[in-house]
Amino acid sequence: MVIEQSTLLVIALAPLFGAIVAGLFGRQIGRAGAHTVTILGVAVSCALSFKVLHALVWGGAPVFNQNVYTWFQIGEYAAHVGFLVDRLTAMMMVVVTFVSLLVHVYTIGYMHDDPGYQRFFSYISLFTFSMLMLVMSNNFMQLFFGWEAVGLVSYLLIGFWFKRPTAIFANLKAFLVNRVGDFGFLLGIAGVLYWLGTLDYAEAFAAAPSIADATFSPWGTVVWSVPTFVCICLFIGAMGKSAQVPLHVWLPDSMEGPTPISALIHAATMVTAGIFMVARMSPLFEMSETALSFVLFVGATTAFFTGLIGMVQNDIKRVVAYSTLSQLGYMTVALGVSAYAGAVYHLMTHAFFKALLFLAAGSVIIGMHHEQDMRRMGGLRKYMPVTYLTCLIGTLALVGTPFFSGYYSKDSILLAAEVAAEHGGLVQQYAKWAVLLGVFVTSFYSFRLLYLTFHGEERFRNGDHHGGHGDGDHGHHAHAHEPHESPWVVTLPLVLLAIPSIGIGFLTVGPMLFGDFFVGAIHVQPAHDTLAAVASRVWHAEHGWVSAATGFGLHFVSSPAFWLAFAGFATATWIYLFQPGIADAFRTRLRPLVRILENKYGFDDLYQTVFAGGSLRLGRVFWRGGDAAVIDGVLVDGSASLVDRIAAIVRHIQSGYLYHYALAMIVGLAALLALLIHSLG
Repeated sequence: MVIEQSTLLVIALAPLFGAIVAGLFGRQIGRAGAHTVTILGVAVSCALSFKVLHALVWGGAPVFNQNVYTWFQIGEYAAHVGFLVDRLTAMMMVVVTFVSLLVHVYTIGYMHDDPGYQRFFSYISLFTFSMLMLVMSNNFMQLFFGWEAVGLVSYLLIGFWFKRPTAIFANLKAFLVNRVGDFGFLLGIAGVLYWLGTLDYAEAFAAAPSIADATFSPWGTVVWSVPTFVCICLFIGAMGKSAQVPLHVWLPDSMEGPTPISALIHAATMVTAGIFMVARMSPLFEMSETALSFVLFVGATTAFFTGLIGMVQNDIKRVVAYSTLSQLGYMTVALGVSAYAGAVYHLMTHAFFKALLFLAAGSVIIGMHHEQDMRRMGGLRKYMPVTYLTCLIGTLALVGTPFFSGYYSKDSILLAAEVAAEHGGLVQQYAKWAVLLGVFVTSFYSFRLLYLTFHGEERFRNGDHHGGHGDGDHGHHAHAHEPHESPWVVTLPLVLLAIPSIGIGFLTVGPMLFGDFFVGAIHVQPAHDTLAAVASRVWHAEHGWVSAATGFGLHFVSSPAFWLAFAGFATATWIYLFQPGIADAFRTRLRPLVRILENKYGFDDLYQTVFAGGSLRLGRVFWRGGDAAVIDGVLVDGSASLVDRIAAIVRHIQSGYLYHYALAMIVGLAALLALLIHSLG
């Protein structure tokens, strides 16, 4: 079996076709036409992606790596549009298209009354195309194209309700923060081109050993390692896209966009791009211990400290958003300990249960008539049984309940961090404890959301106002109607996402984590192979994959992570289910800490005051001292004044008498002749 180039072109271009038709001809085809053409495009892409994955895994198809056409060629340097489709790429293609397809279906119900219906479908289909171009690329230039394309479409989607100032602020924030990361990313790509002489993945990875010991001195005194510089620059790009501290501040604000796009950004597209990129670049990152330690430290910090913020959020979507930040930190920790397969495996399982949680939150918002504040919910499980059950499944997967998909992927990362800490230094020790304590935090805020939303008193009846805000331009008022279950176009995607949230981990843990699934796509030095050490502890393949996966699941009995997750569950249950009155007392006693978390450690204030405010102040200084004084005062106003003064003098020469002009001509001619005679003499 061979993968055809035409098949890959259809996978990439079908969503683009749908986006163009819905975007340019939305009025002509109407709402039904817009969602039909985009859903059909993504469905075709999804079906063919499954076919490609089947061909690679079971059909014996070779890896596809071909250029479609030459983008540009300057001397010996060329950039192409091409596809590299191995098992890593095929897995990402399936995840992106499957989650996107369900989000498209869900959008029919969620955006039913929105005037921008056709425009929204065009955007999300374009988002899918952009992400496919990113993951399918076989070179750095096309990777950068997809990288910037998902950034552009996220800008359009976060600010979809452009009449809301908060939405415009949020999309500008996302755009600017990602420009910071993209500057580093572009430097990394430039470094690859400069030192390796190519933008093609295969050629760059083949030439990578030649720069393993290379150094350079940018300022003549400090000597930098070339692999370290290139990898850190590339990872700075990932810090922006995958929202790692300190470039994480845009992701919670992206909740200003409609819920379907929140699910798509957080689960399968934009924020996973950085994780995928680092995994793809594993041959480069394996050459730099310093870069791996940097990745590990950033990931561990993100995993723990952003999770803490989720504990004090009251907006249902923002709790899930901070959960995404924390889980991205776990994936980054896996990258930092060279467990690249563990990172992309958690990326896959997380895509299903995080999309499920976001879409369940959106279903709650529909049922609550566009209310997002959990303090005005409660008792919804009897009104929304399907949403409740699927949200419960997503929660159990997120906290790492044994045998659920999140357990296998998250526990493998925790074990890999533990293995790295046994032979590592302070950074590895810090990462081990950060991700371990993060398990308690994840469990606490996850069950807090579940209890505040679906259990306890029906607080939506009391008409209290707590400042929550809903999607769209809906006002905040006491609910005039009872909560209700969402329509089938909303609940069907929830059910279909709940299935892999339960079972995909059990079915795939063997080949993806401890088998040869990613052989050839991911490269790990034997000294860095933490997953091999994890396999020796929890994976006993000699008994068959069912027995081995079951044994891994039963490992929870001796796992500190499970008992920490259970402690988080027990604490949240006690506070928010059995003793709901003490929650406010705890917040009062811990007010200084709560204020720090509510203020998000002051990152927004820091950026607003130091960077944004500092830039404005610096701009005013340059305007007054440079633009106003020099450019306006001297060059523009000064030159105009000088011309005016000269003209005032010269105009007296213009008498209007012919003999004055004849005299001037004679005097001038005499002067020129005198000058000529003098020069010849």
